[in-house]
Amino acid sequence: MPNEFELSKGGANHQKPKGDDDIMTTAQGHPVADDQNWLSAGPRGAQLLEDHIAREKIFHFDHERIPERVVHARGYGVHGHFELKKAIPEYSRAAIFNEVGEKTPTFTRFSTVAGNKGSPDLARDVRGFATKFYTKEGNWDLVGNNIPVFFIQDAIKFPDLIHAAKPAPDRGFPQAQTAHDNFWDFVSLSPESMNMIMWIMSDRTIPRSFRFMEGFGVHTFRLVSEKGESHFVKFHWKPKLGLQSVVWNEALKVNGMDPDFHRRDMWDAIEAGDFPQWDLGIQVFDENFAEQFEFDVLDATKIIPEERVPVEIIGTLTLDANVDNFFAETEQVAFCTQNIVPGIDHSDDPLLQGRNFSYLDTQLKRLGSPNFTHIPINAPKCPVRHFQQDGHMAMTNPKGRANYEPNSWGDTNNPIEQRGPRACPTRGFESYRAEVSGPKMRTRSETFADHYSQARQFYISQTPVEQTHMANALTFELSKCDRADIRERMVGHLRHIDEGLAQEVADGLGLLELPDKVPAARDPITDLPESPALSIIRNGPGSFRGRKLGIYIAEGGDAEVIKALKNAAEGNGGIVEIVAPHIGGAKLSDGSTMAADEKIDGGPSVAYDAVAVVMSERSARRYNTDKPSIDFVNDAFAHAKFVAYVPAVQPLFETAGVWDWMDDGFVDVSTGKDAANDFIGRCGSLRFWDRESVKQD
Repeated sequence: MPNEFELSKGGANHQKPKGDDDIMTTAQGHPVADDQNWLSAGPRGAQLLEDHIAREKIFHFDHERIPERVVHARGYGVHGHFELKKAIPEYSRAAIFNEVGEKTPTFTRFSTVAGNKGSPDLARDVRGFATKFYTKEGNWDLVGNNIPVFFIQDAIKFPDLIHAAKPAPDRGFPQAQTAHDNFWDFVSLSPESMNMIMWIMSDRTIPRSFRFMEGFGVHTFRLVSEKGESHFVKFHWKPKLGLQSVVWNEALKVNGMDPDFHRRDMWDAIEAGDFPQWDLGIQVFDENFAEQFEFDVLDATKIIPEERVPVEIIGTLTLDANVDNFFAETEQVAFCTQNIVPGIDHSDDPLLQGRNFSYLDTQLKRLGSPNFTHIPINAPKCPVRHFQQDGHMAMTNPKGRANYEPNSWGDTNNPIEQRGPRACPTRGFESYRAEVSGPKMRTRSETFADHYSQARQFYISQTPVEQTHMANALTFELSKCDRADIRERMVGHLRHIDEGLAQEVADGLGLLELPDKVPAARDPITDLPESPALSIIRNGPGSFRGRKLGIYIAEGGDAEVIKALKNAAEGNGGIVEIVAPHIGGAKLSDGSTMAADEKIDGGPSVAYDAVAVVMSERSARRYNTDKPSIDFVNDAFAHAKFVAYVPAVQPLFETAGVWDWMDDGFVDVSTGKDAANDFIGRCGSLRFWDRESVKQD
């Protein structure tokens, strides 16, 4: 064994480089002879400041963190491509929308909004869904969320919203949650937030995976054709795998079990070659529709129901490559809403206009230089030509004498190289010539004044199960508010949305009587029809594709049943993980030993979309006092999951308290193949919601 002296010299633990490419260097390219010891005055002397190698190493370490994003700090990025399936030249001149089959490279970053970089993935929160398209005409950033509306109508209120949602400044908590006085005080004093409140109190804010959630551009944009004709547009991402969320108790346990649950899920899917996909859809409408619509299309707190303007699918996003380095790509990627290409334009949405101002300023703060577009993840993949120069971390500068325009340099033989680029009126970006006029004033349009109608429409569009979840979420969050007046004021808002919902929350909070309604700027429209597209359960996948089955096995488990379950799940595009009392696995009925992917206390049922328990009666009796085994069964039941079992597990199920309560969500698979296929077929419904106690119509 080497002694400490040999190790300090880099002796016994030092491997000789195989070639020049294997030699360690400094950032300046200087070869390094010793990376173990600071230069010192003798073996026990003072360390010397002249050691440029150690100084550089510590200098870089001290500065290897950059300021985290104020919002969307916890994110996860993935490379992919967008393939156009339907050209739309009648709407847009953008090259990305005009050649069917063309594949445009992309980088997509998913995120939570309120938490810091170290917060858990399954906090109840809005999810960011931002995609950078590296088009032939420059970068287009579609910077959206998994919810199509927002809390506020004007960007001047954004600092207030985020300050209210973030940890209180005096105590620094709570983290990554809105269940506190500051948030509910702000939104209860901001009626424009009510539609968004309905969305964030729904299961949309606790998605099962990034792969199972929708994305939205939120704002109304414009598409501009080659003829200069304009149409309004809203952008939608529709997941190929359908929608799926978890329940609240499950989210809490997932965060404790694996705070990186969403990140790991995306990484594993891509590494396995099961590439997530979303269809890009557009809602296109003209000025005539905008004028006749009950709400202002420039109001970011409103949607256009899909039943009114259908979503037209035009292409598919495929995420097919994980990043090589999280910091260089996911952390340094800079999205800006103002990054649009010819054929796409902004509207006068005041929230969008404010975002266009804010994002560029944010990137300068975070990345330290106006040259953040020189960072590879932000650099366009098309030619870049301009006269911008110098600045912190400039990687490229214009060549030649001319660094201004207009100039008279160059000659007829090679003019561009000498004089530099010039603007092109025919191909360059040109804003749509919308009429703009009016006095300078600080005011909110009267067309933005209805704050409750769409909130009501969203609520009545949910299934009874989802409505119950929303009432429970509101009750839980408001119960964390210390001030009774905030709780009562919020219930006063709910009365405009649905009296039954308000009463249910009031009862949950222990209010003796319903508070008065908060005065409304405009009376809500109470006869808006249901919009089935707004429900997660109504838009489930109908299959088990992309989902995960956890099979809990133990000694003596029926090998044929386990094989049948694996074949059925994988045959339907699902993923199977084996859970066992020991990571070494278990010996099955045929004498073979099956290795485990997870030990039972590291593979709880909350990690899976459906579960199966296959073991001998002897093992069931052995583990019927084992807490992780009991929790595996009990949580699966409590979270309304489909459960496959064999009769031999009765002792464990009795201890878990579910044997006498088994319903049609439990499937006996002891007969093998047909039963296993029936079980996976039922799992296409994702949950056995009848198990939940829901309010009756």
